[in-house]
Amino acid sequence: MSKAKRRDTDAELALRRELYRRGRRYRVTYPIPGQRRRTIDVAFTKARLAVFVDGCFWHGCPEHGTKPRSNSEWWLTKLAANKARDEDTDLLLGQIGWTVIRIWEHESPDSAANRIDAVLNRHN
Repeated sequence: MSKAKRRDTDAELALRRELYRRGRRYRVTYPIPGQRRRTIDVAFTKARLAVFVDGCFWHGCPEHGTKPRSNSEWWLTKLAANKARDEDTDLLLGQIGWTVIRIWEHESPDSAANRIDAVLNRHN
């Protein structure tokens, strides 16, 4: 697990390149207010928009998520805790006025950027 990238994954970099190409400027690994150890993958601070790029395995994608066969009980507990933390993070951000978008790693950067643009355009 220590080898798994926490930031700058291929999916995250592709999304950030697409957003930058569209002229969108953002903050990376932005700390969540009041949460020392949690960060937002891509943050638009003025619009209070938090974007998370979730890995299919680590966050339990309904399409591509897998269940490990070895040590399966431990992994199921770990993955359930990840989902619970995601839900808690969404709730915390919502309570302080942030909008949250969660993007799966298998989503195309173009369609993900379109979703983000829609929210940002409503904000302006």
